[in-house]
Amino acid sequence: MSEYRRVLLEGYPTVMQRQGDELVAGDGRRIGIEDAIHLAPVEPRKIICVHLNYKSRVDEFMTKLPATPTYFHKPITALCGHGADIVRPKRCKWLNYEGEIAIVIGRFCRNISQAEAGDYIAGYSVSNDYGLHDFRDTDAGSMLRVKGSDTLCPVGPALVTNWDFRNKRIRTLVNGEVKQDGNTNEMEWDMHYLIADIARNITLEPGDLLLSGTPANSRPVEPGDVVTVEVEGLGSLTNTIVEGPTEIRDDVGHQPMTTEEVVSTAMGGDWEFRGIRAPRGPGSAHYKSRLEDDSESN
Repeated sequence: MSEYRRVLLEGYPTVMQRQGDELVAGDGRRIGIEDAIHLAPVEPRKIICVHLNYKSRVDEFMTKLPATPTYFHKPITALCGHGADIVRPKRCKWLNYEGEIAIVIGRFCRNISQAEAGDYIAGYSVSNDYGLHDFRDTDAGSMLRVKGSDTLCPVGPALVTNWDFRNKRIRTLVNGEVKQDGNTNEMEWDMHYLIADIARNITLEPGDLLLSGTPANSRPVEPGDVVTVEVEGLGSLTNTIVEGPTEIRDDVGHQPMTTEEVVSTAMGGDWEFRGIRAPRGPGSAHYKSRLEDDSESN
């Protein structure tokens, strides 16, 4: 495996290869890893994310997967790197981490089979698919503001080539305490399936990112929290939560809310009615609760 990082080197975005505790540029310049200002490891034109994919998260929500995966899109303006601040706007309080693995596309990709998909992967990186659930009532389907607000897509610290995604541990820690602990073997649809599925009718381009889902126990974080996602063989992505300097405007648009839709999603298995009844709200139309099956059978 090889590891490549994009950093600001003397003010210029530079791709550097890791050698021990140093990063080395093509012209021989060096910088210590801890001294580098990291950028996202690639410059995508698209960031596509799968909704539910890990068994533990499906079980936590007591829901059922659809027959095939569903997706949403993060705008490029959400992208940031290792060490960047993650901004929770004022008047919002339901910002959740979701540790994930990002697939990095290496070649133009369209209409391929699962067996061919690996040939189109440049490598993998660690990602955190943050969600601002205060807007879930209005954006439960598109997820645009929930998942696409500025800074909510840190990726890094590196692009790692020739990494085998099978049976790899993925963890999320908040202030050093493990919150998520999963394994890629939980995935219903693996990396090759996701690429082949999307590429049936969307051209994937070099640098594009596909975020592949998160295990159970996504929960809200607060300004000052330090969140680290660790993936076996890919490294650690660390970011700090900060409060934005200005409030979400109240003279236009849907306002941040604390409804059942918001709280039941943000709190996951800790929602007070989990296992008692299904949540009520726009999101309930997307995934059927197992409790509904139980009630129909009684």
